[in-house]
Amino acid sequence: AVMDGLVTPVEASQLQRIAQRGLALGGSNGGASILDLHSGALSKGDSFINVFELVKRNNLKNIFSEEDFSLYRKVKNRIQSAIAAKFGIQKDRLHLTHPTFFSRMTTKAAKTIHDEYWHPHIDKETYGSFDYTSLLYLTDYGHDFTGGRFVFVDKETNSTVEPRTGRVSFFTSGSENLHFVEKVASGTRFAITVSFSCDPQHAIQDPDLKS
Repeated sequence: AVMDGLVTPVEASQLQRIAQRGLALGGSNGGASILDLHSGALSKGDSFINVFELVKRNNLKNIFSEEDFSLYRKVKNRIQSAIAAKFGIQKDRLHLTHPTFFSRMTTKAAKTIHDEYWHPHIDKETYGSFDYTSLLYLTDYGHDFTGGRFVFVDKETNSTVEPRTGRVSFFTSGSENLHFVEKVASGTRFAITVSFSCDPQHAIQDPDLKS
């Protein structure tokens, strides 16, 4: 499903600024960088560091606020409700799962396998905990970047989702939804992947400022 209006442009812009503040402390050597506010994982060079440890160690101020985390939780809850309603599941049977993360994609050449987002893949195979995948787009295709569209692969004909600020796309994570992202041809593409599991053993907690 693709939904516009679930997240407002103002909320999406606020979330993009959270991503930008966090990613400014790191960034991949290649074209794809991630920021995970749950585990603290932040792309840095050819590997990952913990953004919360970095902030604490360097006594950095005003990187994240409680308002940031409150908005993040509110938007996550809205997406969770939308998925539950669409697929006829009780909301409390959907558990936020790992990894859930901000992504930034640019035109820089890939340096590691983590940069190669354009290969067709199945989320359930890549991330065993995923049962439902959602993407919230924080930038506009054709304005902020070109390329970077989300493509569902089908034997008959592919289906393409054009990112738009505040647009939410969600789907079941199994083999029925083989997909890839086109290589970004210009500009910068921001999004959040928010994933859910039906298995409470795979549940993770909402992030907070004390993380």
